[in-house]
Amino acid sequence: MIVDSVVERFRHFGERPWTYDGRLGLGLIVASCLTTIVVAFLGPSTVTLNVGPANGSLLPPYFIPEDVGKRIGLPLSEWVVVPALWIGIALGAVGLIVAWRAIELGWRPPIHKLFYLGVGITAGTAMVPPLTSADVLMYAAYGRLQRQGFNPYEITPAEIFRQAYDPVLIWTERPWRDTPSVYGPIASASQWLANMLGGESMHDIVFWLQLLNTLPFLVICAVMIKLAHGNPAVQTRSVLFTILNPLLIWAVVAGAHNEALTLVFAVLSLFFVRRSALAAGVFIGLAGAVKVSLVFYGIALVWGYRHDWRKVLWLCIGAVIPIGVLYGLFAPQALFAASRNTGYISGGSWAPWFWQVLAWVVGDGIARQVTGLVGWLGMLVVGWMLSRVLPWAPAPGATVPAEADPLTIALRTAVILCTAWLVTSPYTLSWYDLIAWVPLALMVPNRLDWLMTLRGAALSVAYVTGRTVGFSDPMLFLGSTIVRDTLCTAVQWFVLVAIVHWFWTTARSWPTRAFMAGGLRALAGRR
Repeated sequence: MIVDSVVERFRHFGERPWTYDGRLGLGLIVASCLTTIVVAFLGPSTVTLNVGPANGSLLPPYFIPEDVGKRIGLPLSEWVVVPALWIGIALGAVGLIVAWRAIELGWRPPIHKLFYLGVGITAGTAMVPPLTSADVLMYAAYGRLQRQGFNPYEITPAEIFRQAYDPVLIWTERPWRDTPSVYGPIASASQWLANMLGGESMHDIVFWLQLLNTLPFLVICAVMIKLAHGNPAVQTRSVLFTILNPLLIWAVVAGAHNEALTLVFAVLSLFFVRRSALAAGVFIGLAGAVKVSLVFYGIALVWGYRHDWRKVLWLCIGAVIPIGVLYGLFAPQALFAASRNTGYISGGSWAPWFWQVLAWVVGDGIARQVTGLVGWLGMLVVGWMLSRVLPWAPAPGATVPAEADPLTIALRTAVILCTAWLVTSPYTLSWYDLIAWVPLALMVPNRLDWLMTLRGAALSVAYVTGRTVGFSDPMLFLGSTIVRDTLCTAVQWFVLVAIVHWFWTTARSWPTRAFMAGGLRALAGRR
């Protein structure tokens, strides 16, 4: 009775007009992003990176210089900027929910205006210093090493700047100074290019890195709009889930992460699914040359073509070409670089509680190995569950039933695999979610919409205090121990439980021998 009462209260709450007012949703999204821009523009602080002096450069990022800031009372206290960002993220998450509910109920703003609004907000976010994560400083450092003739897969930034002063490497922050690069050859090339364009200035290098990561973000949205051509509802949803998604603007753009550079090639491969299997393969191979985690999209494409072995063959040929050239000739070490991340457990994921209890019994090393294994097994289980409950609906432009359309199959499979990996991985961060949000945009509304919003908002709030420098002990206790390690981890467990409940109450079934045999026959191209 108590549960029914709570559900009924939420149902009545959701019937209030403001909860599906598209204009209100957009207003909250804009307010969220403006909060981020203002906090960053105020200059270096506990949450805003110090990218070094501009030294007269006219390039972004733009911010109030430290000497000027001191005269007007900057930087603001951590007890001002951290709660401000928490509130901003929460407003953005609410705005996102309100806006996509409005789409379901018929709200159709002009697509071009919606897109240009997203472009403006994204550009504004990219023109101020990055926030909360110092990863972009490490990108700059790896590019600096390449420019100096060092191999970033073997040499760490700390090995260089501890021996002699370096105007770029000196601005890097803990904890990754002693970690070699884990990025693919295309990502490394972008880091080298930013250093060539930025010269000896970390400030200018950061700008070029932001530009190289923001432009792909815009391209991703444009391609998604094109894929949704002819369906205004899906086009609106595509804009809202990509370039106007406040959680992604915060995590990917404000954090200056290279996830968009990773994903843009995979999205282009989706664009060619119905046109050319070879072209789709080339682009998915290029995606894998940025980060190996895009293997999930490769599997999704294979599954989409599984009824036609010739297309599977052309897809594989296309993928092997860039992977073979870029990894084989230019950066063979990069192929195995990502394996260094194994054993990592991030705060705010589902894993810390499990690992800490297990470590108390069997020790840290074994506990990490078991936690990693549980994560992979969990991905298989959750992936199966999602495959049973995610709705089938043809992607825009389909001329055959959804179950036979390669693009629909690839999109749905990408959502299943990426979401299953994100929610079960012991090491997971909010900017990783881009790989699930994008294909989700072309699907019909479903429970993953609000589950991904909840997950992303929790992780975004948790990592406002993600930097390892500058915070006081009381703020670290609140931001790390309470918000990240307790509340955010609880949210991740809730998301897992919600997926299991979704499966258990709507489509509970388990893989049978006949099902597996049928899948193998389909993969072999036999009906």
